[in-house]
Amino acid sequence: MAKKQKKGGGGTPATTALAAAGVPYALHSYEHDPAAPSYGEEAAQALGVPPERVFKTLVADVDGELTVAVVPVTGRLDLKALAAAVGGKRAVMADAAAAERTTGYVLGGISPLGQRRALRTVLDASSAGHGTVYISAGRRGLEVELTPDALAKLTSATLAPVARP
Repeated sequence: MAKKQKKGGGGTPATTALAAAGVPYALHSYEHDPAAPSYGEEAAQALGVPPERVFKTLVADVDGELTVAVVPVTGRLDLKALAAAVGGKRAVMADAAAAERTTGYVLGGISPLGQRRALRTVLDASSAGHGTVYISAGRRGLEVELTPDALAKLTSATLAPVARP
């Protein structure tokens, strides 16, 4: 997969991080509908890709430390599994304002790449079953397609089963 941009451009910290790393990726944009009930499912439908290949970035608080979980939009984050994956005892979803402030992104556009402060990241093990996955490129309506290996390497992610159907 070559580095390329589709209509809509990029220019986010995530795309800057990808360009600096020199990894192959594809950038996909679509017209975001503010009324869409699920950002991830909206992206899958708009881009015409199976929803299990589109991953959402969630920020949780594990024993007082903000932690990123990257899970398929078709599933839910298993907070107990996330805590276990990072050696913690208890995980809860992070306060939205804290997640935005720490990552530098708005909800629905949080990317695991190019965060203001890099957070410990756990990538759901199901990602390994796909040649490429889609993640937020740092704003609503913009997705990055890259290999799960590249994503794990760029985020120093732990690979663990942290999603449930």
